[in-house]
Amino acid sequence: MTAPVTTEKTPGESPGAEPAPGAEPAPGTEPAPGPEAEEGKSPGTEGDTAGLVAPRPPVHRPRSRTYSLTVRALGPVALLALWWASSATGLLTPDVLASPAQVIGAVGELWGNGQLPDALATSLTRSGVGLVIGLAAGLTLGITTGFTRLGDELLDSSLQTLRTIPFLSLVPLFMVWFGINETAKILLIAVATTFPMYVSTTGGVRNTDRKLVEAMRSFGLGRLAIVRQVVLPGALPSLLAGLRLSMTLSVIALIAAEEINATAGIGYLMSQAQSYARTDVLAVCILVYGLLGLTADVLVRGLERVLMPWRTAGPGGGAR
Repeated sequence: MTAPVTTEKTPGESPGAEPAPGAEPAPGTEPAPGPEAEEGKSPGTEGDTAGLVAPRPPVHRPRSRTYSLTVRALGPVALLALWWASSATGLLTPDVLASPAQVIGAVGELWGNGQLPDALATSLTRSGVGLVIGLAAGLTLGITTGFTRLGDELLDSSLQTLRTIPFLSLVPLFMVWFGINETAKILLIAVATTFPMYVSTTGGVRNTDRKLVEAMRSFGLGRLAIVRQVVLPGALPSLLAGLRLSMTLSVIALIAAEEINATAGIGYLMSQAQSYARTDVLAVCILVYGLLGLTADVLVRGLERVLMPWRTAGPGGGAR
């Protein structure tokens, strides 16, 4: 007589009960293979990847310096060619605008008799001195209003009001206050260049990480040390942007300043050329002003590359 075969059951398990969905299998038992395992496929491999393309990351090819300079020169060369063609075909007569050959001849004439070097030196001195005064004033005021709450409450509203006044409207007032000497011309350039630097400096200083400033204070740094070592380096992009705008405005203000009864400078050459209807000399003076503005922009770009080399390569992968 054989003994009946009995099976061990877990407490609370009824005979023939199926495991609940999501329940772990009992120890010592293996889960039943699913349909994917029976076919030798892992779950979710066929339907999820059907129709997908392998990702291809973009490859940035750096541009050479020669290629970049060539592309930048296309615009000026095209304008010069259009100017030459219009003069050669008679669309531009000399009484309207001199031809490029006549302008080159006027440059040689003015340089030979010393008028152009003297005028250029005088204009650069006026623009440079006024620019330095304006940058110093804008930087000081911007740090004061951006770094201290008292300075912001005392100065910002007044400076924002003055900023909306066109600097050209100050020409008659400056002539009354300072006469027609060099002081009025330099101060007009200084006023024009102060406010772009002020606005940029204020924004850059206010965007400085406050946690970093508080950390430096906890290490015992004073206000001047924090400004020199933390605030100004953090605001460097805004400072360079303000410098760029101020240098451009210094050339524009120079043109207005040299209209104040100037007896020397590029503006004086323009007034003399206007009196004698010398369109070639007028074109030379206009080109000189344009080259001064372009030189200022190139200088700031070079300063950016030296002080912030990580910004020279943009999202395009090449030099700017």
